[in-house]
Amino acid sequence: MATRLKSLLRDPFILTAVSSLIIGASLNLSGLERPAFYGLANAVFVPLATILLLTSIGMALRFSRVGNYLRESVSVSLIKFILVPSLIFLPAWSLGFGDMEEALPLKVVIILSSMPVAFNALIPPSIYDLDLDLANSCWFVTTALLILVLPVLLLVLRQL
Repeated sequence: MATRLKSLLRDPFILTAVSSLIIGASLNLSGLERPAFYGLANAVFVPLATILLLTSIGMALRFSRVGNYLRESVSVSLIKFILVPSLIFLPAWSLGFGDMEEALPLKVVIILSSMPVAFNALIPPSIYDLDLDLANSCWFVTTALLILVLPVLLLVLRQL
């Protein structure tokens, strides 16, 4: 266990992610104003990074193997679209999110908790030689299921 922890603490990808979160949170809490050029930089670099990530995922995605992981993908989909939103809804409701700003915080929590597997989840399997076909299948299936999830989500949000 200690050896695994040491290897994680030396992993450049983990160090970069954790350092970025700590620096970002510190800057946010410091009260320093964000430089104006960051808006333009974000408008360029965020879409560019997204395109690069999706391109690399597309190169590794094998559609013919998605069928091999249908059972796992359905299980992940049930967890992602039913279990997680249900578990997140209760604490958000009990914290009074439904009574604030025309239930906007509650709606945001529901939307965020019912989104598909993010393409960022495909990076660790690539880096650490894990089951990339399984990760790609879950990403593809949950993203494709948005066709069914979004109308249901719209109906739920209109009731709040």
